[in-house]
Amino acid sequence: MADISVDKTASAAKKELGSALGGRLRENGMLLALVAIVAFFTIVLKMDDKAFLVPANITNIFLQNGHIIILALGMLLVIVSGHIDLSVGSVAAFTGAVAAYLSVNLSMPFYLVIPLGLVVGGLIGAAQGYWVAYWRIPSFIVTLAGMMVFRGATLWLLGGQNIGPFDSGFQSLANGFVPDLFGVGRPNAFALFVVAIAIAVQFWVGFRARARDAEFGLAPEPMALFLGRTLIVAAGTAFVGYQLAYFRGLPDVMVVLVVLTLLYAFFTENTTTGRRIYAVGGNEKAAKLSGIRTDRLVFLCFVNMGVLAALAGMEVTARLNSATPKAGTGFELDAIASVFIGGASMTGGSGKIVGVVIGALIMGVMNMGMSIMGIGIEYQQMIKGLVLLIAVIFDVYNKSK
Repeated sequence: MADISVDKTASAAKKELGSALGGRLRENGMLLALVAIVAFFTIVLKMDDKAFLVPANITNIFLQNGHIIILALGMLLVIVSGHIDLSVGSVAAFTGAVAAYLSVNLSMPFYLVIPLGLVVGGLIGAAQGYWVAYWRIPSFIVTLAGMMVFRGATLWLLGGQNIGPFDSGFQSLANGFVPDLFGVGRPNAFALFVVAIAIAVQFWVGFRARARDAEFGLAPEPMALFLGRTLIVAAGTAFVGYQLAYFRGLPDVMVVLVVLTLLYAFFTENTTTGRRIYAVGGNEKAAKLSGIRTDRLVFLCFVNMGVLAALAGMEVTARLNSATPKAGTGFELDAIASVFIGGASMTGGSGKIVGVVIGALIMGVMNMGMSIMGIGIEYQQMIKGLVLLIAVIFDVYNKSK
């Protein structure tokens, strides 16, 4: 009898662990995938006498892929609401060209150029969202048209030539670093302080979420799994922060990305409007019958996407110190891939901000790692396409189960 009781207890524990893993399978799986990809490139490049996890490379991951994370944050809301936006690359290129024209040709200061660029992006998003939300034209068609229109508008505005360079204020949008406010210098004490606060907040948020689950009678994930995931994230945060502190400090782009991630995570998980967007993507008819103004929410998702596309476009323009006619090419593909790799559903209604950021980091790490290894761009595209396909197959498999 004792053996039977022990077997039942073990079986119940395994079932509980499996349930916890199943509920967070995509989230935990993507985090482990990111760790595995970083470890792979670190080992392979070390065998070839090349370094991967050095301060310069870590900084470049954020500088060169910041625009993908920005676009992916907006793309998540569009996809969660049951739509898609194929125009973000062209919109980013156009708003970057507008910012360059205002800054260089009209000599406007950066503190006016940046807000005006965001307004232009918002108006573009509103124009496209209007046809999708209120006229029920498929978003694929509307944004495909927008892709072609704003690509042509970029060529027209730039006259087929580059515009630049920019003043230091505008360049700091992408190339600036937060100075050491404590005056230590090297290592950057302020960067270390911020990292320590970030790690403390990670644990506080995690334990607070567990307490909230218990308060509402929900079974929390096993403590071992929770601590394992949190410690992995904390260790990664500490390592990155330490490397940056001994390099040039925290990049301004990284600060913007962290602020945006926190804001959008709070919006999607803790506000009524955020939950309603998920309801629209899950079942639009049911959401409308429950009193949700679905058309307005879809419209706002596209406005938000336009603003973030403008921010991404200006960030890339500032980093390159030039607005180019070919800017933004393929941005929409990287953003969409990041969203799906990060765990969003193809049919809408599900997906998390944290997952999207992890998905974008996976894309960024793969881009840098393959470039350092000398893999050709044609093979890089094929590999990223296969990764996206695997992520979608994984999503379909989970739903079938």
